[in-house]
Amino acid sequence: MRRKFTFNRAGRDLGLLRRRRQLLQRLAFGLCLVVCTWLVFNTITIISASSKRADAFFVLGGSINREIYVSQLAQLYPQTPILISRGSPDPCILGIFQQQAPASLPNVWVEKCADSTFGNFYYSIPILRHWGVHKVKLITSQTHLPRAKWMAQILFGVHGIWVETSIAPEQGIPGNQESWFKTALDVTRSLFWAGFSVIIQPHCPAVYRLADVDMQTWRLQGFKCEHHVGS
Repeated sequence: MRRKFTFNRAGRDLGLLRRRRQLLQRLAFGLCLVVCTWLVFNTITIISASSKRADAFFVLGGSINREIYVSQLAQLYPQTPILISRGSPDPCILGIFQQQAPASLPNVWVEKCADSTFGNFYYSIPILRHWGVHKVKLITSQTHLPRAKWMAQILFGVHGIWVETSIAPEQGIPGNQESWFKTALDVTRSLFWAGFSVIIQPHCPAVYRLADVDMQTWRLQGFKCEHHVGS
C-alpha cells in the first residue's frame, strides 16, 4: 500500500509540474504575442508619421539660439505647438517670440522641471503623449548630437513618435559639452527607462504657457536678457 501511495503521489506531482510548465509556456507565448503585436503596430505608426509634417517642435534647453531658431520656424508654422524644456529664462523666451512670432504665442509651452538632457525627455514624454504627437521636430545644437538624437529615438520611438532633428545655428560653443561617457550613460538610462515610460507618467508641476508669463514681475526684479533678445 505504501508503494502504491508513493507512486500515486509521485504521479500527481509530475502531473502538477506538467500543468505548471504548460501554463508558463502559454503565458510566455501570450506575452510574446502581445509584444510582437505592439512592435508591429508601433513600427507602422512611426513609419506612417515619418512622411508627415511635425506635430510639435521640441526644444532642448542649453542655448538661447535654440529658442531664437524655433521662433523663426514658428513664423512658418504658427499653429504647431512648441514645448521648450528647461530653456532660457522666461522673459527672454517671451521677448524672442513677441519679436519674431507673436501669432504663435498661444501654442508655446515651457517645462521647468528638467535639470539634464535625460530629464528633458523624462518630463516631456507625458506632455507630448497628451498632445497626441506622432512626429516631433527635435531642436538642439550640433554639439549636442548624437547623444540627444539617440536618446530621442529610443524614448520617443517606444511611444510611436518619429524624431526629426533640426540644428540651431550657434555663435560660440554652448555650455553643455559632450563626452563619450556622458553619451553612454544617457543612452543606457534611456534604454532602461524606455520600457517603464510606457506605464509610468512623471508629472511636472512647472508646465505653463509662455503667454502666461508675468513680465511686470520680472521687470520689477530688474531682470534683463542678453543684448540681442530685448527685454
